[in-house]
Amino acid sequence: MLNLDISDNAGQLGTKAGALTAKHIREAIAEKGTANIILATGASQFETLRQLVTEEDIDWSRVSMFHLDEYIGLPVTHKASFRKYLTERFLQKVSPLKAAYLINGEISPADECNRLNKIISEHPVDVALVGIGENGHLAFNDPPADFKTEIPYIVVELDGPCRSQQLNEGWFETLEEVPRQAISMSVQQILTSKAIICSVPDQRKAFAVKNSIEQDISNLFPASILQSHPDCTFFLDQQSASLLSKNKSA
Repeated sequence: MLNLDISDNAGQLGTKAGALTAKHIREAIAEKGTANIILATGASQFETLRQLVTEEDIDWSRVSMFHLDEYIGLPVTHKASFRKYLTERFLQKVSPLKAAYLINGEISPADECNRLNKIISEHPVDVALVGIGENGHLAFNDPPADFKTEIPYIVVELDGPCRSQQLNEGWFETLEEVPRQAISMSVQQILTSKAIICSVPDQRKAFAVKNSIEQDISNLFPASILQSHPDCTFFLDQQSASLLSKNKSA
């Protein structure tokens, strides 16, 4: 079931998305003693992660974390590294986790996918944080996304609009600097999550949001697959929701 929550601004969006994420984590810990989570990165997650690390009471020692994607060949010291992002914006700001399984894009992609695939197969995901790219991608599954593979982590090619978004957001100095490949969690692996929290602020995401929510499910609009999930909540702000039909945004 797809749920919509539209806030006035990105800060309010993040507060509500982070609070619901924390609720799912605490419920998983109460039920089975541990929680397995997926964290997303990028500008869309700034406020959601802020809420999680500064406002929520969570026993992080019972939490194992995976993340969605990482560039291939990008050093962890680079400002666009998602390992760097999660270390600085999350791991260094909370008490030690039970485990943090970061993607290493600097070693053999096949070996790293195999390593992560074995681990995540033993960790059913309780809640996944995701966003949507300007091209509608989910993780780094650009259109036309592979909706069939059940392999948890795969190597993907980054298309032109995806790479341009990374440049325009300020993560890279030139388009040539943006990697052309990444290790990404597959669409089907994301869908195995018990709950999905999709945080999407900003006007530049409005067209992708509209396609993801109002178009029929299609791999040309990768995030549209979230319509099929039994417990997915889109957290939007007024700008990202601005192109939705009135009956959808009411």
